[in-house]
Amino acid sequence: MPLDIALLPCHADNYAVLLHHAASGHAAVVDTPDGAAIEAEVDRRGWRLTHILTTHHHADHTEGHARLKAKYGCTVIAPAAEAGMIPGTDVRVHDGAIFTFADRDVMVIATPGHTKGHVAYYLAADGIVFAGDTLFALGCGRVFEDAPEVMWRSLQKLADLPPDTAVYCGHEYTQANARFALTIEPDNSALQERARIIDALRARGAPTIPTSIGLELTTNPFLRTGEPAVKAAVGLPAAPAAQVFAEIRARKDRF
Repeated sequence: MPLDIALLPCHADNYAVLLHHAASGHAAVVDTPDGAAIEAEVDRRGWRLTHILTTHHHADHTEGHARLKAKYGCTVIAPAAEAGMIPGTDVRVHDGAIFTFADRDVMVIATPGHTKGHVAYYLAADGIVFAGDTLFALGCGRVFEDAPEVMWRSLQKLADLPPDTAVYCGHEYTQANARFALTIEPDNSALQERARIIDALRARGAPTIPTSIGLELTTNPFLRTGEPAVKAAVGLPAAPAAQVFAEIRARKDRF
């Protein structure tokens, strides 16, 4: 039985993602930017929250943990490297770990860079990855706690997933990301068309995610650092892809 998936906007630009499996009765939320909003949505749908999947320790991804655990008694799953900073952690997971949720396997993919212990959750049977603040639609997270090369390697792990993998990320940053991406590849016709679609979606208040690995590979400059046009655009035609990534990330930080 497939999962019911609900995208819940929180605060100015965060997303929580709710998952429900009717057959098992399991329900989860990926990150908790706003405990009250998540609680209200879970109750409105008549679900009972059984799990919280945590991508990283930042407060805008964990601030609802304590409230939701107190109400539902749900199991909090968190990256082992950051468990001490994540409220209510019950299960500490490492790279490559596999646990069961809603009768399917969930694989943990370590994706450090934004934070040192950041992880993504991959549900191969459903073709879904929850990328947190590592990979965004047309962007990637700021590199706060590690080197750019570390973040680049994390992005490559996600880029290696099947192209039709649906990607859920933690923020609605896509419109601004598109404007930046066009400064790197102004002649990328797929990117131009995607930017038009994004503007139309945001004009009516619609979300721009999920995206897909395949779509990001054709339009996201942070996954295209090996492309000659991208290297030339940042004046590094002979540089390795990781160095090109670092330059693009630095430009985005100033954008």
